Amino acid sequence: MGTFKIEGGHRLSGEIQPQGAKNEALQILCAVLCTDEKVQINNIPDILDVNKLITLLRNLGVKVEKLGKNSYSFQSDDLNMDYLESEQFKVDGGGLRGSIMIVGPLLGRFGKGFIPRPGGDKIGRRRLDTHFEGFMKLGADFRYNKEDRFYGVEAPNGLKGSYMLLEEASVTGTANIVMAAVFAEGTTTIYNAACEPYLQQLCKMLNSMGAKISGVGSNLLSIEGVEKLGGCEHTILPDMIEIGSWIGLAAMTKSEITIKNVNWEMLGLIPVTFEKLGITIKRKGDDIFIPAHNNGYEVQSFIDGSIMNISDAPWPGFTPDLLSIMLVIATQAKGSVLIHQKMFESRLFFVDKLIDMGAKIILCDPHRATVIGHNFESQLKATTMTSPDIRAGISLLIAALSAKGTSTIHNIEQIDRGYENIEGRLKAIGAKIERIE
Repeated sequence: MGTFKIEGGHRLSGEIQPQGAKNEALQILCAVLCTDEKVQINNIPDILDVNKLITLLRNLGVKVEKLGKNSYSFQSDDLNMDYLESEQFKVDGGGLRGSIMIVGPLLGRFGKGFIPRPGGDKIGRRRLDTHFEGFMKLGADFRYNKEDRFYGVEAPNGLKGSYMLLEEASVTGTANIVMAAVFAEGTTTIYNAACEPYLQQLCKMLNSMGAKISGVGSNLLSIEGVEKLGGCEHTILPDMIEIGSWIGLAAMTKSEITIKNVNWEMLGLIPVTFEKLGITIKRKGDDIFIPAHNNGYEVQSFIDGSIMNISDAPWPGFTPDLLSIMLVIATQAKGSVLIHQKMFESRLFFVDKLIDMGAKIILCDPHRATVIGHNFESQLKATTMTSPDIRAGISLLIAALSAKGTSTIHNIEQIDRGYENIEGRLKAIGAKIERIE
């Protein structure tokens, strides 16, 4: 288990380039299974979860070639389908939640797909019902082995287009169903589909491969099935969650930081929501400039004067992956804010570590926390912590970089799952951080 040793209280400065989007990469990598032709993907983040998925694809028989830094080619023309029922696949697939998205393309192209119960962050219940209910709407038969915790779908006679209204706008569920539906006979209509930028990127990639998907960017997708898809080249967007993390880091450490090439058009409500906490965000071309907040930042209130409430919602609402960051930033704001995590009931349980550091936080229930900001009148204190998941991990790291003294964060593999070369990039802008294996 790795550990970070962080000397906090230092101001940072300089430029930082966001990595490729983790959540998009996991979908796009699974989509290479939709064709036997070569697919080139650029801007792939070099992070633990993505590298695990690439290893799984290799073990499945995908030919993987590294073309350069963050660029790979993939060709799925000679897959080993027996791997899907092997003990090794149980290990590979069970250790990564994103592995669930190989089922859709395999079902569409080969008529069957299997997956062990996938792993991932321990942030609450994360149902898979949307995925498999969608496959069944397309005519697939579902089976679940309780003893091995193994899911399977089969459609020996092919898939048939269908209308479906998703119970929840699941991003991975929508992606999985779309990758199966592109091969279904006839037209598939998906209502209440997720419309996050990651899903938009997947649909654009599939269309460039010969799919016929309309309604991209809305919650109503129409998919006209095709028999075969071809190769393509695709570039992954910058990671908007990482961009939000760097905004939070700049504010908490009173640092002047420029975040390069952020693709503003795909950031949605992220800049506006940070501004609700009083953080100044300046657009310079396609960059974000965060000036040093020497006088702190003040939480806004609603028009009627009531306490600010920041909550998550499906896109184009505010992403749940940044609520942990917002909570940490609020600990040093002037004013109070209610953080409402609607989607996952265990995601706020890391606040006890912030309370140990001196933060004023009331955990109202598993979904809501009220934060009373210090306005930098009382600095957070260094402590020893353990990272419970990716987003809580980066939030604790930001808190440690702003705190007085030297903090220790254990289980940093959680952070490595979502952030590429995190200590190297932080050191480049002046952070005092050391990795200890």
